[in-house]
Amino acid sequence: MKVLVANRGEIACRIFRTLREMGIPGVAVHTDADRAAPHVDLADEVSPLTSPGGYLDLAALMAAAMKTHATALHPGYGFLSQSPSLARACKEAGLKFLGPTAEAMEKLGDKRSSRTLAESAGVPVVPGAQECDSRAQLDEASRRWGYPLLVKAAGGGGGRGMRLVRGPDGIGEALEGARREAESAFADGRLLVEKYVSPARHIEVQVFGDGSEAVALGERDCSLQRRYQKVIEEAPAPGLDARTRDGLLAAARKVARAAGYRSAGTVEFLVEPGGTFYFLEVNARLQVEHPVTEMLTGIDLVRAQVELELGGPLPAPRTARGHAIEARLNAEDPYCDFLPQTGRILALEWPQRPGLRIDAGIREGQAVGTQYDPLLAKMIVVAPDREQARRKLIEALRQTILLGIVTNVPFLVQVLESDEFVRGETTVAFLESREWIRPVPPEAVAVAARRILETRDAPIRSRGGDPFSPWGGAKR
Repeated sequence: MKVLVANRGEIACRIFRTLREMGIPGVAVHTDADRAAPHVDLADEVSPLTSPGGYLDLAALMAAAMKTHATALHPGYGFLSQSPSLARACKEAGLKFLGPTAEAMEKLGDKRSSRTLAESAGVPVVPGAQECDSRAQLDEASRRWGYPLLVKAAGGGGGRGMRLVRGPDGIGEALEGARREAESAFADGRLLVEKYVSPARHIEVQVFGDGSEAVALGERDCSLQRRYQKVIEEAPAPGLDARTRDGLLAAARKVARAAGYRSAGTVEFLVEPGGTFYFLEVNARLQVEHPVTEMLTGIDLVRAQVELELGGPLPAPRTARGHAIEARLNAEDPYCDFLPQTGRILALEWPQRPGLRIDAGIREGQAVGTQYDPLLAKMIVVAPDREQARRKLIEALRQTILLGIVTNVPFLVQVLESDEFVRGETTVAFLESREWIRPVPPEAVAVAARRILETRDAPIRSRGGDPFSPWGGAKR
């Protein structure tokens, strides 16, 4: 087997590391902007992508696979990872696709069809309407379920094409904004509407299927989000009782089996304070936060994907031990509307300690632009309990040296130190429910304190005469 990794950044680096451990050659692709990126150096073979479409150019990816005589393709996440067309093109070219089948992606990638599938499997879905393409349909939804409502793109995910409607005054703007964003991101302007469930937690279940049977490998709490983008994930989900956890795992298996799901995937739910849960969607790919489950169970999900394609069995569920937390390090300014940041990494040094894993796609001296997602790296810790994991992650973030570009590291520390996170009481609305003020670096506080002391203890200077006289500061 030779695997072409149709991706970049930290996920490409992460996949290449497992391939190397398995003794399987890996092929990297890269655009001109990524020609000196770390994932290129980790590969055994390299094929440049010269077309303007880059990692989204299906034909270019297939040409690279044929040119390098790859026998399999791993899509990573993002880009074309959930594209049925990519899975189908691989099948037609005789390549093993290290992900779900095109048919499963078609069933689950569309939010309308995935809601129907979940309902047919006996899994509760958020109250809502499959179609919401007009003002009249949204008015009908408001009469039936009341406000607030959430308008969502039917043909995509990642928070794109979503608008919260709090009352009748916002209907027109919500419909137009959601449709415009959905058409831009997915070339699909179809919408659906759901009752906005709040307060709620976002809990997802890691599943793995072989096309007929499916196993659940535990849940993750992904409630800490901003603009529907996850920031911190952890497992096991704090405060989740055994009945609710068992119900979520069983529901996730039902959805995966109903879809004939193959490979790694994630079934996502909203969970109300009382334990009532609703199906949200399925991410038919490896998730950004998959290392949380790997750290907790010891299962290498990329290895499991490869072994399944080589005829191996499903990974056996294992008892989770301890607590794992992941933080996403992004090139963005959380105190300025999370604006993406650019620059050159002048200094980079990661802390090293037991129970700490860093999945990074950057190196010292590398230029960071705005062509791609701002994710630079993921920091994952595992410890015997949640509090130890929390403290370990805070300490690791504080010990990280990443100079030359603004990142969200101070913000991550603030969130981890917040009373709500310490108590395990965060919900989907938490990050956007309060104002986050840029912290003053401890070094600046120390310098200011020293100067205040120096000023206080300094001799009194003359207020009159020549201010430039060498005698102006003499004691009287």
